[in-house]
Amino acid sequence: MQYFLCTKETIPAGMGFPRFGALHLAWLLLFFAAAIFCSALYRRLCPAGRRRMRLIFAALLIADEAFKTLCLLAEGNYLATYLPLHLCSINILLIALHAPRPSRLLSSFLYTVCIPAAIAALLFPTWAELPLANFMHLHSFTVHILLAIYPIMLTAGGDIRPRMKDAPLCLGFLAVLAVVIYPVNLLLDTNFMFLMYAPEGNPLFWFEETFGNHLVGFPVLIAAIMILMFFPAELLRRLRQKSAVSAA
Repeated sequence: MQYFLCTKETIPAGMGFPRFGALHLAWLLLFFAAAIFCSALYRRLCPAGRRRMRLIFAALLIADEAFKTLCLLAEGNYLATYLPLHLCSINILLIALHAPRPSRLLSSFLYTVCIPAAIAALLFPTWAELPLANFMHLHSFTVHILLAIYPIMLTAGGDIRPRMKDAPLCLGFLAVLAVVIYPVNLLLDTNFMFLMYAPEGNPLFWFEETFGNHLVGFPVLIAAIMILMFFPAELLRRLRQKSAVSAA
């Protein structure tokens, strides 16, 4: 527990974990199992039970973020870079708004943006310098697991229905967030939403090394994510429609 309150900026080198090593794979397995369990449970619940489960997830996310903030303040390590302006931190607020009163726009955004963003963070953690017995290690894995599972279980329960026609609005909202946060990065010398550079281990880092600018990777990755998130759903929807027509 010697390094429990350390951050990437203060911990000695060599204390972290290898990406896709045993510890990382254990976290991914936990995420996979928890996603299946929560999705199965959510599907079985009545509307009131589903609302309670959404509120529990929202409360856990807020508590997780508060835990991070308190640990940073306790050791005097709260820097501008820890402000809740990363995309996943913004999604915590959106889930808190969505949980008591879901809306189509927020549902679509959480499906289109929150799921792939949270899963990408779990697959390519930027906190690999930190050991298991560290508050930021625990926070970073648990908060992204909760962020990913929330819209996954709602989709499994049919409360979120992926619609390709909603994607442009979601991407427009994402672009607005980027436009607002970019000057904040310039002002505070931060890297919220990875707009300024790609840290090593992030998929955008390959584009920076290959093309000299990580921003080239955004349209490529967004297009790939859109295909992955909507093509199977659209195909399944059309097959169901065709089956319904044939049955009639």
